[in-house]
Amino acid sequence: MQTTRLSLHAVAELLLAGPQHVVSGTIRLRVTPGGFGTVAEPSVRVEGTSLVVGGWAVPLDGRTIAEVGAGAGVVPHSLDDVYSGGWGLTAEHPLRLDPAAAAEIAEGFRAGAEAMTAFAPDLDRVLWPEHFDLGITRDEVNYGVSPGDDFLGVPYAYVGPWRPDQHTGPFWNAPFGAAHPLSEIPDLAAFFAEGAALAAQG
Repeated sequence: MQTTRLSLHAVAELLLAGPQHVVSGTIRLRVTPGGFGTVAEPSVRVEGTSLVVGGWAVPLDGRTIAEVGAGAGVVPHSLDDVYSGGWGLTAEHPLRLDPAAAAEIAEGFRAGAEAMTAFAPDLDRVLWPEHFDLGITRDEVNYGVSPGDDFLGVPYAYVGPWRPDQHTGPFWNAPFGAAHPLSEIPDLAAFFAEGAALAAQG
């Protein structure tokens, strides 16, 4: 899972958000069927284990970022001039993707987008390339889904108050608020709603 996640994170930064920032001035990404994609030009997305541009799909596994970009007609571009918290990989990074792991990550993002729509239909859901997580913010509380990171290595949902030190209790199990594996959350929208209610209590 970790190897696939890191490879997809690198693709999100260097082949989607980076080129999009150059052309359209935004790094925001979105959830798309089977994966994720840009919100503006150039129109690029990941579906499963392939990079899709127009009607052309380029396999990711076993290739470098540069090789995939050349095959898809996309020039890789880093976001080092935009933020400092990215994964820090270069265009020469070799990609390794397991189809099952990629499908699990895509399903986590899909479920997260669906739950966020139910919980806060008025807010735009953004897949941020820096931490490779899908999130929204309401009333100084962040809600999101991550495919895993150094804190928790499996796909998880989180609720992160801007002032986490003000919240105590069993729900708040992470330094930044609450983080629970998706596999342990039967109703993701209800999880966000519970977090909102508890955060409002202070």
